[in-house]
Amino acid sequence: MDIKNQQKEINRRDFLQKSAVFATSAILLPFLGDSAYGAIDLMKDNSTVPTVKLNNGLLMPTLGFGTYSLRNEICERSVAEAISVGYRLIDTASRYGNETFVGSGIKKSGIKREELFITSKIWVDDAGYEKAKTAFETSLKKLDTDYLDLYLIHRPRGDFKGSWRMMEELYKEGKIKAIGISNFTPAQYEDLMSVAKIKPAVNQIETHAFFQEKDSYTYMNTHGVRTEAWAPFAEGRNGLFTNQALADIGKKHNKSNAQVSLRWHYQRGVVAIPRTVQKAHMTENLNIFDFKLSESEMKAISALDLNVSQFPEWT
Repeated sequence: MDIKNQQKEINRRDFLQKSAVFATSAILLPFLGDSAYGAIDLMKDNSTVPTVKLNNGLLMPTLGFGTYSLRNEICERSVAEAISVGYRLIDTASRYGNETFVGSGIKKSGIKREELFITSKIWVDDAGYEKAKTAFETSLKKLDTDYLDLYLIHRPRGDFKGSWRMMEELYKEGKIKAIGISNFTPAQYEDLMSVAKIKPAVNQIETHAFFQEKDSYTYMNTHGVRTEAWAPFAEGRNGLFTNQALADIGKKHNKSNAQVSLRWHYQRGVVAIPRTVQKAHMTENLNIFDFKLSESEMKAISALDLNVSQFPEWT
């Protein structure tokens, strides 16, 4: 997606409830109990975003800021603004070609490094022990940091087992606080686990109202792997921002389709990383902790599942 189309895409909520009242306090009551998904805690800074506990004990913000397709000054400004309104989880990848700009945005924000949770990923071309090690050092340099909070294998292609061996070593050295995977199916996870010594903490996948990946979600939960949603709004595809079922639910809570979607992810224990270049939308996306979806509303959203990827170009 180029920048022009990206701007058009991210302008998608102009028609929504501009009069929504944003609460200033967070009610931290996930739909399922802590026993199902791990403890929920507040970040130890000014952010109001609650955290989830990963399988190695690390706390990860349950809502973060995605940077896919963001470039140059737009990326730098957006990252700095996202941090300024309360985001602490920033997600990027070497494939995005924006790690330098993400790093500049982080520096511009003025927030201490230890208060942030930075994620990056190894791309397919860098799969394998030696290549992955070089790719990791390159990402650190571009992001201007000496460690990552989470490092993921972007796709299960090439010598990803060699990449994982390298990641395990860096994890033990403390250069990565948690290691994980992205776009892995349960079968691919099992293949990795045939050689892995450390279990992945996260599996970042496409998951949203229209492609809920219920089997993967259940499988990963059973194995203690946190699901993280890229494109939690399906980038507006299939009319998510105008979907009537989501709008009807939102009307009851004075919330937008976007907020209902994020709340649905949150109550399922799924970490979400929405992306936007508009500060108003950044704030809107954060204001999901002052209401709770009922069981019937959760079921209504569950019924929207088409079980078909909305990103065929990625499959």
